[in-house]
Amino acid sequence: MTIEVGSQAPDFQLKDNHGRTVRLSEFRGEKNVVLVFYPFAFTGVCTGELCALRDELPRFENEDAQILAVSNDSIHTLRVFAEQEGLEYPLLSDFWPHGETSRAYGVFDEDKGCAVRGTFVIDKAGTVRWSVVNGLPDARDLKDYVKALEAL
Repeated sequence: MTIEVGSQAPDFQLKDNHGRTVRLSEFRGEKNVVLVFYPFAFTGVCTGELCALRDELPRFENEDAQILAVSNDSIHTLRVFAEQEGLEYPLLSDFWPHGETSRAYGVFDEDKGCAVRGTFVIDKAGTVRWSVVNGLPDARDLKDYVKALEAL
């Protein structure tokens, strides 16, 4: 079941594409977080979505907001993907234990073995303020993220 708006966002500790540990709780009291789950690096829709975030980065990543993108790929895959696509925000690996964070947010597809397209806007207090969950083939609309951030 997907985490509901108004609930406390589950904390997590994941490695980024550079091997650094990132904890959601590090941003509490400091920044709002746009938490973007996506199925796999190097796939068409995922690459399009993450590159669109890259192209609009100042709208999403600033002194008040941080993008964190999570997939079930290894950190090594994510490093190459970020370098190839010029992605400068953290790509987090939910590789092992496989899908643990995706499951905590209710966006892990057990049959496919990966996260579906779930996005959660989390405020500085750690509360989920907005979310959208799309199936594997359905891209999300970045304009919705902007509206959710502006509402905080």
